[in-house]
Amino acid sequence: MPVAADDAAAEFHAFFERHYAELARLAHLLTGESDGADDLAADALLALWHRWDRVRAADHPAAYARGVVANMARSRIRSAVRERRRVTLFWSGRGEDVADPDIPAVVDVRDALRALPFRKRACVVLRHAFDLSEKDTAQALGVSVGTVKSQTSKGMAELQRRLGPHTTWERVRAVTADTGGST
Repeated sequence: MPVAADDAAAEFHAFFERHYAELARLAHLLTGESDGADDLAADALLALWHRWDRVRAADHPAAYARGVVANMARSRIRSAVRERRRVTLFWSGRGEDVADPDIPAVVDVRDALRALPFRKRACVVLRHAFDLSEKDTAQALGVSVGTVKSQTSKGMAELQRRLGPHTTWERVRAVTADTGGST
């Protein structure tokens, strides 16, 4: 027989009161982040509320809740690691300098790049300024290789429309390789 909505809410509220602090502490110990621990515990409890019928039917609801927190913590850690890898990959080639850049060309290309939507710009810059492979670019941006191919192609076509038909991959690479100033 299903529990009435008010009874389920009262039962969940009591569970929340009993276990929230323990789940937040677990989240803190798993992630090492005191600021995010409360949020993670709250997110886990929200997920538990959405599955409350299954949780309350479990042999050990508190153990079930700890498992949800552990899985959410693992997901957040993995996500943070992936993001750090993307940032590291993006910034890893920024130490290269170009002697005596063509300043007007730099300004033109940078203006044209700024006019591109972010994904096209990121694909063009990673592929041509940082000389990353399509696979590495896809990994850095969290998109498919096909997306990198199409966005790079479309981005370069837009750059050629903006900068003229003599715009080449080499010109974009040479101009964007100069890291002085902001892009």
